[in-house]
Amino acid sequence: MRVERDSLGTLELESGCLYGIQTSRSLMNTTFSSSKLRDYPEVILSLSVVKQACARANAETGMISSDIADLLEDACSLLATGIYNEHFPVDMLHGGGYIAFNQNINEVLANLSNQSQGNAPGSNTPVDPKKHVNASQSTADVCHTGMRIAIFRESRNLLEQLELASDAMGELRAKFAHITTLARTCLRDAMPVSLGETFGAFEALLRRRHERLTSSLSCLSEVNLGGTVIGSGDGATPAYALAVVRILSELLPDMPVYRRSNLYDAAQNIDDLASISAELRILSEGLIKVCKDLRLLASGPNGGFGELILPGVQEGSSFFLGKFNPIVPETVIQACMQVLGADRVVQAAHEHGELNLNIFEGAAVKNILDAIEMLTNALALLTDKCILGIQADEARCKTLVNMQVSSSASTVRSEVR
Repeated sequence: MRVERDSLGTLELESGCLYGIQTSRSLMNTTFSSSKLRDYPEVILSLSVVKQACARANAETGMISSDIADLLEDACSLLATGIYNEHFPVDMLHGGGYIAFNQNINEVLANLSNQSQGNAPGSNTPVDPKKHVNASQSTADVCHTGMRIAIFRESRNLLEQLELASDAMGELRAKFAHITTLARTCLRDAMPVSLGETFGAFEALLRRRHERLTSSLSCLSEVNLGGTVIGSGDGATPAYALAVVRILSELLPDMPVYRRSNLYDAAQNIDDLASISAELRILSEGLIKVCKDLRLLASGPNGGFGELILPGVQEGSSFFLGKFNPIVPETVIQACMQVLGADRVVQAAHEHGELNLNIFEGAAVKNILDAIEMLTNALALLTDKCILGIQADEARCKTLVNMQVSSSASTVRSEVR
């Protein structure tokens, strides 16, 4: 064991752990959920990139020595490998506006740096977590920036899956273009229509949501690094504030990064995150509609619509032998329901921001990342296990159309009489 001291007193820590006393206090005082920072590797990676930019900017502007900066950059590179993620045990949901995240990464980076020089964790020699790792920074600007990088990067997988699902719908639009079936409004018979048009509408919805989500993500490029706590920039020199954004942009060739025009606004308002979450919610609502339609059109086979045949991926009943349920669309619907709930948390975090700093931003980020992961996985499941294997029952579609035509003719003859 080792003993560390802060303004509140002393604590014992395991000698080998890379975090320190501030992380330990967070574990004691603000842990309540099962979601830990170590479970979100993209967040750790994004924060390490921000810390790397800060170290380089601090060295460039003379705030820390180049030797210290080199040690910190090497430590950031080690974090990028993911092998030290276990040393990030703080709760994803905690009070203090991200404070546990920033202290956790400061302590780990300091201890990795010091270990490379043969010094034990907790020695704070030659690298101190506050004096060196956190120089010219605040939790507010570091985490604000890092979280937006994480969301931007995680969204790329979702956009890719959304495009694959759109393409799959487009293939069915062409495949079923020659099949005429029965359109319905208010769940009542309407008129003959190409079955391909149904999937063309699904395709159009998904492509539109791809476009809108991509557009909403562009706001993440505007970061407040250099604004420190409330956007004033106190504790950071103007030279550092300019350098750190430029350096961060150089470290992120796959993401444009700009300095936000109003840093006070950035500290107080998270409407950019609320907007992204709203797009995820709207996408989920659209997917629920699509999956419900697939279930209806495949219902039966004898007592339902029966126009589509969905892939049977597993037995659907322990009682009815040979029954296959539309479990993939039903799974996706439930994933989308979870996203609707996540969005409500994000909007609540947006609403409950107050005065000069929105301390609930972390809750918004966690739920956005969860929503992105669920939608990414759900879309992959829907495409691979359902859409690509959908078949049409052409005989059933023809029967329905003939029945409608016959019924319409009978109605016309009756009116004529």
